[in-house]
Amino acid sequence: MDTSWIDSRGNVMESRIIRREPLYKGMNGKTVERVYVTQTESCILKPLTNDSQSGAEAWVYEHLLPRLSPVYPKLLAKSPAGGDLEQSWTLFEDLGPLQHSFELHTAMALMPHIVHWQALSVDIPAFAHLNGPKPNADRVAAELLENRTQLINLARDLNLPQHSISPVLDTLEREGRLLLLDQSLVMSHGDLHLGNYALVNGVIKVLDWEHAHLNIPYWDLYHVIDMSHPTFPKAMTPANREKLLDGYVAAAAQRNGQQQLRHTTDPALFKRSYYLFAAVYSLWMLRLIAQDIEADAGIWPLQQLQRQLNETSASLMQCVRRL
Repeated sequence: MDTSWIDSRGNVMESRIIRREPLYKGMNGKTVERVYVTQTESCILKPLTNDSQSGAEAWVYEHLLPRLSPVYPKLLAKSPAGGDLEQSWTLFEDLGPLQHSFELHTAMALMPHIVHWQALSVDIPAFAHLNGPKPNADRVAAELLENRTQLINLARDLNLPQHSISPVLDTLEREGRLLLLDQSLVMSHGDLHLGNYALVNGVIKVLDWEHAHLNIPYWDLYHVIDMSHPTFPKAMTPANREKLLDGYVAAAAQRNGQQQLRHTTDPALFKRSYYLFAAVYSLWMLRLIAQDIEADAGIWPLQQLQRQLNETSASLMQCVRRL
């Protein structure tokens, strides 16, 4: 694609394009756009949307994604290395309008790909500079255990059964090291919520790799299955959760002698570990969402935050029942 319409600082020469179409705003307020270069040719212009992730997505495209099947949009161009952070940008293949409502078959199509990138052998020091968008499991576990009383009060305020919190914290304190914290690190997309994947002409595509990092295996699964998002509603059911977990285990078992994912060799233990992980992070998310609602800072509309709170509460209760 001809990129002469954009300069090294990300300035678009309006006279050389047809039109621009805003898609969404990043956490730093910058807008991701669809740019029509001709009447039939378009691309996605993505400025740096999270200042802490400068250069991360381009690095992942260079060092990680070539080892995967083409599950991602092509990177067409990027700003020069070493430039001003404010002018950092990337240019991606336009996959067209995408559907981000939850569909079980779409989420199921993700499972073999998650298994693939988790099974990659990675040089841990080389990937250590990559960071996820949320704290890792040991930090979250410590935070929850230190705030037991506050969490029980939060459950009461949200009209959740007060006995629902103690099993999570008790299991975390008693078995968390075995089930969660001592897991091997694997490659993770990092932010695999409903808005970051879609079917394109029947083929799964995964977007926005700037949060790729090393994490324990349940992180990407939790995003697909139980992580709530204020913009993308998703009501998970126990039946669909089981189908997705079974689909992941089946995909791991079909690697035919390639590197195996050890945490799936005992499916019952794997599921129990997932339920604990999902309950722990859903409990942590409840605190975060409740704080956002109380602050009412305008980042997310209150109606969307309340829906997110309700979805997170439902996922928490469903996972608690399996512990």
